[in-house]
Amino acid sequence: MEYYVINTDETCFIGRIANVDTDRAIIISESPEIIQELTVFDLVAIEGNTPTEFLVGIIEKVKRSIGEIQTIDTEENIEDDSEKDFDNIFQTYSIDHDILQVALIGTFWEVYGDRRKIFKRGAQYFPKVEKQAFLIKKDSLEKLMSAVDNDTPDELKLILGNYGNTNSRAVANGDKLFQRHAALLGSTGSGKSWTVASLLEQASKLKYNNIVLYDLHGEYKTLSDTHNKSNRPSIADYFKIASPGNIDDVNSIYVPHWLLNKEEMLSLLLDRSDSNAPNQAARFSYHVRELKKEYITHNRLIHLEDCLTVDAPIPYSIEDLISRLHDDDQGMKKGTNNKEIKGDWNGKLTRFISRLRTKVDDKRNCFLFSNKPEHNQYDWLEKYACKILKSDSTDHGIKIIDFSEVPSDIMPIVIGVLTRFLYNVQFWRCETERTPIAFVCDEAHIYLPAKDTTEAETKISLSIFEKIAKEGRKYGVSLLVVSQRPSDVSRTILSQCNNIISLRLSNYRDQQVVSRLMPDSLSSLTSILPILDTGEAIVLGDSVLLPARIKLNPPTLKPDSATRAFWNEWGAIEAKEISIANAVESLRRQSRNR
Repeated sequence: MEYYVINTDETCFIGRIANVDTDRAIIISESPEIIQELTVFDLVAIEGNTPTEFLVGIIEKVKRSIGEIQTIDTEENIEDDSEKDFDNIFQTYSIDHDILQVALIGTFWEVYGDRRKIFKRGAQYFPKVEKQAFLIKKDSLEKLMSAVDNDTPDELKLILGNYGNTNSRAVANGDKLFQRHAALLGSTGSGKSWTVASLLEQASKLKYNNIVLYDLHGEYKTLSDTHNKSNRPSIADYFKIASPGNIDDVNSIYVPHWLLNKEEMLSLLLDRSDSNAPNQAARFSYHVRELKKEYITHNRLIHLEDCLTVDAPIPYSIEDLISRLHDDDQGMKKGTNNKEIKGDWNGKLTRFISRLRTKVDDKRNCFLFSNKPEHNQYDWLEKYACKILKSDSTDHGIKIIDFSEVPSDIMPIVIGVLTRFLYNVQFWRCETERTPIAFVCDEAHIYLPAKDTTEAETKISLSIFEKIAKEGRKYGVSLLVVSQRPSDVSRTILSQCNNIISLRLSNYRDQQVVSRLMPDSLSSLTSILPILDTGEAIVLGDSVLLPARIKLNPPTLKPDSATRAFWNEWGAIEAKEISIANAVESLRRQSRNR
């Protein structure tokens, strides 16, 4: 016997529609018993035009209204109007009634032509006043979600968790989650890191997945072969931006200076308040172009001669650049009567050279200014790109890049340079051979800020991510933006995220940002964000048919981001001198590797 999804018996009856306003409806409850079961985010079924058709709404508000009505006191003698005090002839009575505000989110058909159990997003029409409304309880909810689940092909299903306290799976369309950009938002300790790990874990089961995760704290290394201490299979390859302590490590990643374009390099070196800044920028550009031209000539790369620009990723020696700038800065020329006078650039480049030399000599920047000969080989760059972007049976498609030891003042631009390079490789790939890639931007508020007063290097980094947010979909590039402070993340980028997974958010400004990202009909649901449990989230967007409050699945391999049990550890764990001494030594080495 075929079952019905929506239960319309008296145990589920709530009340009747009293008011309809575009995408919202007001229900007057007629069941004192059931009103006690209702909470925000519960689903409601409203009678449609046929017995097997229902509008589905989500409860935004439940409240008890107390109103007053006045009636004429019939026991009073009011025949002589002239002598009667009309202020006292009315009796006032108090009444109460329960009101539900419901946002309409879809239409469900028990029978739809020759098909059964069909759900479509969006209300097909407005509900009519006096139509009955029913609570979709646990059993019906599981049936409804199963019907919704069937709309997503099995090969595209991404299991997020369970709906509420049910056994019904919360399923997202994996295609739509990544191709339309997504934002994962939540306060510290709400479960962001292991939600990321859970998503990656499922993506890792795909044969040719391709995801690059920017790890700013080194917490995701536990997902890799290198640092996986469990017996469970790892799901990712781990790389670390080179530091003085791991410069020769096989997993070290470099971002050579010649990979930076002119604007990126100048943002690191140029003081634009300096009166000589235009001269410094001009000589820098001239010498870089000439050094790249010499490299092309020396290596007989004739096919590059006519298309060479100062921004082309062609190797050049940073020491040669400094030498030529120094010659300019000390240069002399013939004046009147062949008398030597200061050259055109004499003394104008001194500060620029000093800043450049300081950056080069800073060991923390070894990933930028390494003198490794292999980095100057012409084919090194394509091997470098393959190392990160390749996805085949011999490698994990998920790549974790650890930026935890990169100096904070240049971290945004380093992330920006690497992202720009990978995006450009994707852009220039043959369209028929292009495979999708997703960037997971952990702690996005650090390098994708919303503030208009950001530093020049941060603005340059931000511009490439905003370009990806607006245009990346056409070239198979996607963003998953992860942040604990959505109010500090670029509005442009967040506005392009068509999928939202919001965990607990306590800050009002952050809640307002999430509210603006939601459809107008659901914006009031952000009121529930502060009371979400750890690992509990509101999920909505193109990848899910029903916006819902769900309990996210924990990952098999958990990131190293657990909140420390302060009280417990203070009572059980000793702070040993040797660990402190090792930390001091790591500080000196600027590396955790010993």
